Amino acid sequence: MSQIEILNDKEYYNLVEKYYNNEKVQLMKEIPHHDSNRLNHCLKVSYLSYKVCKKLNLNYESVAKAGLLHDFYFERTTDRTTAEEKFKLYTNEHPEQAVFNAKTICDLTPLEENIIVSHMWPLSTHFPKYKESLVIGGVDKYLSLIEFQRKHAYQLSYVLGGFSPIS
Repeated sequence: MSQIEILNDKEYYNLVEKYYNNEKVQLMKEIPHHDSNRLNHCLKVSYLSYKVCKKLNLNYESVAKAGLLHDFYFERTTDRTTAEEKFKLYTNEHPEQAVFNAKTICDLTPLEENIIVSHMWPLSTHFPKYKESLVIGGVDKYLSLIEFQRKHAYQLSYVLGGFSPIS
């Protein structure tokens, strides 16, 4: 699923266009994330979650919006020095920062806020209150694993004795 394929889905794009084209959101392109950048990761999480929620008759409109904004923060773990500080940013602080930043560009419903703040559960203390929150959290973890594998495929194949989990 490429960025072009996602943005060519007119129904989906109509839901996220004003957030995707926001200049602050576009700044996420500058932040590396696994095998790409943070904006591309958020776009993929948003789109796949939107498709899942549409099939499950859940609130796919809010999922598309919140998925795009779930990692809307600008600090990086490399900005932190200790493992404890990096873990706090990774688990609880970045979802809280993402909610704060999202509220500077749009209004969030309670559902959308919970989707964003709880997407790191069960590592975070923020519990998902809605089915849509669980979808985003699961899709985010699934795509993050794939992206991480792609980025480190060579190292993984070396460690696994020549076996590559990615074709």
